Amino acid sequence: MTDGPDPDLPVVPATRRRRRETISERIKDMIIERRFRPGDRLPAERELMDLFRASKGSIREALSALRSQGLIRTRTGPGGGIFLSEIGPQRAMALLSNYFLFRTPTIADIYAVRLELEPELAASVAGHLTEADFARLERTMRLYDAEPETAEQEYVQRMAELDFHSVLAELCPNPVLGLYCSFLQTLLRELVVCRRIYDAPHPDLRDAGLHYQLRLVRALRAGDAAAARRIMAEHMEAARAYMVRMEASIEGGFLRTGDEVP
Repeated sequence: MTDGPDPDLPVVPATRRRRRETISERIKDMIIERRFRPGDRLPAERELMDLFRASKGSIREALSALRSQGLIRTRTGPGGGIFLSEIGPQRAMALLSNYFLFRTPTIADIYAVRLELEPELAASVAGHLTEADFARLERTMRLYDAEPETAEQEYVQRMAELDFHSVLAELCPNPVLGLYCSFLQTLLRELVVCRRIYDAPHPDLRDAGLHYQLRLVRALRAGDAAAARRIMAEHMEAARAYMVRMEASIEGGFLRTGDEVP
């Protein structure tokens, strides 16, 4: 096996590649400068060629790069053209997840970051939630406020517990913090070892998660950021210890059921 270029892929000269990337970045700058919004129409190819003094081929390659990033879409026919698209959180999560396709993090890796970020996430939303926001949080909690009757129901409850944190991330006034926390939750949903843990019955896990989340909602309703931060830190530490122990059990060739969350 060699480290050379794939002979089946077209070779793009470095200067041409840099030219395409430069134009795509300049188009992004134009979008920001002109305050374009999702759904707005970009200038036509001819206008972009004149604006950036570029050939049709260079413009089309730059637009193709933006299209592959999910930033634009093209519509043909009457009223057609090049339109801006907003990258939704699910697409952003998918793109980030691809980075870890061959760099699989451990549960300890994920929780090391969750321990730092999720308490700040909880503190950031304290005093900023509406009754509609609390209703969203409480709807997720109702999905696991009763004992599951089947393994399938228990798995759904595990996902609902993560949904609680995902809702908090959506409500976060800091979009960077919210995105990072959402991504960590996505990793937990997708990791094979986590799915194996969530598939196994753990009767005490639901009660422990519900206990922390009920306390957290009370602190959020009181607008007590310090208490929200402290409760979430306790929750993350307990979850980290539990999940790391379960991961070690799987790697050791066995998975005990009924292990309690500390």
